[in-house]
Amino acid sequence: MTADFADFPTRLAAVRARVAAACAGAGRDPASVEILPVTKNHPATAAEAVARAGLRAVGENRVQEGVAKRAACAAVAPAPGVSRVEPLAWELIGHLQSNKAALAAAHFDRIQSVDSEKLLRHLDRAAAGLGKTLPVLLQINAGHDPVKFGTDPADAPRLLEATLACNSLHVDGLMAIAPLGATPAETAAHAARTFANLRALRDDLAARFGAPLRELSMGMSGDLEAAIAAGSTLVRVGTALFGERSV
Repeated sequence: MTADFADFPTRLAAVRARVAAACAGAGRDPASVEILPVTKNHPATAAEAVARAGLRAVGENRVQEGVAKRAACAAVAPAPGVSRVEPLAWELIGHLQSNKAALAAAHFDRIQSVDSEKLLRHLDRAAAGLGKTLPVLLQINAGHDPVKFGTDPADAPRLLEATLACNSLHVDGLMAIAPLGATPAETAAHAARTFANLRALRDDLAARFGAPLRELSMGMSGDLEAAIAAGSTLVRVGTALFGERSV
């Protein structure tokens, strides 16, 4: 894919077709699943392509990269037949260290990777200082993967309770990343198990705490169908939209 991402509309149409087919198989409305393009390790022109296509937001894995890329995004010319381009929202989907919480709170519109009470406190303090309410997702290690970030499912009730007590944070839902397996079949099994676990946990927490927790951020380029079958409301797609990353 070239740096101007001219084939992004074609790739987006293909991903939308996959989402629609997965929703049909699950008896769901395709409008209930958002595609979040992930622009990690791609230039700012990738985000500009997303804006031209009329999508709501992009996802970034690293704080500094997202901050720099957002600043670099020039005003985007609308596509033919479109009157204007809405500003993109920026979501942080990668691991966030507490010492970068203030920077993330200032430059991102939602943080999907909240996995500890310590991080909660830093984000709440930073958001309060900015005079804003910061939407967050709680990252859960629903696949019990020792190399993945995320709070243990058993600790999720305590983390949710702490989040609900924060005056300057709003919890939108949960996020998870499925483990990889040694074979494609094993990876698929891990994904199905992880996504089912997250859905069940969300339903339990929502009932126990009376919190909607509408957002289930799960599924990527290789496993979005399994995620949608399990109830995903947001799939984080990078490779299928932009090609392989440069680094």
